[in-house]
Amino acid sequence: MLALSMEDIDLENCQIHITKTYYRMNRTDIITEPKTDDSVRTIEIPVFLVNEIKDYWNRLYQYPKNERLFPVVAEAVQHTMKRHIDKAGVKKIDVHSLRHSHCAYLIKQGVQPLIIKERLGHKDIKITLNTYGHLYPSEQKKVASLLDKLIADDSDDKENAPAGNKGISE
Repeated sequence: MLALSMEDIDLENCQIHITKTYYRMNRTDIITEPKTDDSVRTIEIPVFLVNEIKDYWNRLYQYPKNERLFPVVAEAVQHTMKRHIDKAGVKKIDVHSLRHSHCAYLIKQGVQPLIIKERLGHKDIKITLNTYGHLYPSEQKKVASLLDKLIADDSDDKENAPAGNKGISE
């Protein structure tokens, strides 16, 4: 987020293009390419977020589109978040935990692991599954029900087949 500029955000198509990463070393802001090729990605964003970004952008006066949209350091974001957490009286988490919360929400909503892998920019699906696999609900009963349905449907087909054409098993 701290490396984003308005050039990275496609408001019309509701997308953010992640092509760089930000860190600070020796009081110097450094922007580089992400760690892996899979970290370079395009994220679809909801309309409400597009509207928030537009509103934020419209409040900036003649701000260059190629400059960091949020020209603060990570510690400032963490401090602001901590202040609001304390004010709201909710469980303390760090900024990176928002990424985990987002992922947990997507899993709870039934989003497939490969989609989450792409969204998070993981190099391998194993990273996603090893990190978040415990959040996936057991689907064992669903599988058993599907197999029961298959057998029931097969029995219905045999019963409704024309005489003399009831299948090999008869």
